[in-house]
Amino acid sequence: MATPQSRLQMRFASAFKRFFTSTEEDRAQDEARDVPRPFIEHFIDLRDCIIRGAVAWVLAMVVVAPFAPWVIELLQTPVVASGLQEQGISVQGLEIGVGFSLFMTTMLWGGTIVSLPALLYFIFQFVFPGLRRHERNIVLATLVAGVTLFTGGVWLCFNFTLQLALDALMAINTWMNVPVTILQAEAYIGFVLKILLAFGLAFQFPLILLVLGWLGLLTADALKARRGIAIVLIFTVAMFLTPPDPLSQILMAVPMCLLYEATIHLVRLREKMTATIEE
Repeated sequence: MATPQSRLQMRFASAFKRFFTSTEEDRAQDEARDVPRPFIEHFIDLRDCIIRGAVAWVLAMVVVAPFAPWVIELLQTPVVASGLQEQGISVQGLEIGVGFSLFMTTMLWGGTIVSLPALLYFIFQFVFPGLRRHERNIVLATLVAGVTLFTGGVWLCFNFTLQLALDALMAINTWMNVPVTILQAEAYIGFVLKILLAFGLAFQFPLILLVLGWLGLLTADALKARRGIAIVLIFTVAMFLTPPDPLSQILMAVPMCLLYEATIHLVRLREKMTATIEE
C-alpha cells in the first residue's frame, strides 16, 4: 500500500512530466505545426520583432517622462529614511544641466523597465514557434523565477541596504575628517541605480545554477559538495558589488547563500521526479 509520502511524490512526478517533459503526442503536434519556411520569412519575422520592440520602448519612455520628478523624489527616499536629511545633508544639483540629465536618465531607465513585458512578449512570439511545449514551459518558469528574484533583490536593497550603506559611508567620511553636507544629484542617482541593479542581477545567480541542474549539467550532490566554495565566492562577489561596509555585504550574501541552499533541494527534487518517471 502506498504511503502518503509516496503518493505525494507520484503526484509531483505526474505534474513534472506533464509540464516539463515531452510526450509522443507533443512531438507529433510539434512536427505537424513546425512546417519548414523559407529563410526570408524568418528574417521578416525578426525585422517585425525589432520594429515592434523599438516602438514599444519609445512609447514607454513617452509614458514615463511626466513621472520623472516623482521617480527622482522616490530614489531620494533612502536619504530621508536614514535620517541624513535631518542632519542637514541633502541631494542637490551642482550644474545647470543636471535637471535635463536626470530627466533623460529617468526616461531611458524607466522606459526600458516599463517596456520590458512587451519586449519579452515580442521576443517570445518570435522564438516560441520553434520550441516544443515542454521547452516553452521551462522558458516561462525561468522567466517568472527570474523576475521574482530580480524584484526581491531590488526591494531588499532599496528598503534596507541603501539606508545602511549611506549611514556607513557618511560615518567613514566623518571619521576621515571630510564631512559631506551635499550629495551631488547625478552622482547620487547613479550610485543608487547601480546598487539596485547589482542586487537584482546578483539574485539571478541561483537561478543560473537551477537551470543548469534542471538540464542535467549539475547534480545536487555536486552543488552540495561545493557549498563551502560557493559561500566564499558569494561573499567575495558581494564585497565588490556593495558599498564598502560589512552590513551591505552581509545583506546581499546571506540571501544568496539561502537561495543556493534552496537550489540544491530543487535540483534534488528534479532528480527524484526524473527517477520516478523513468520507473
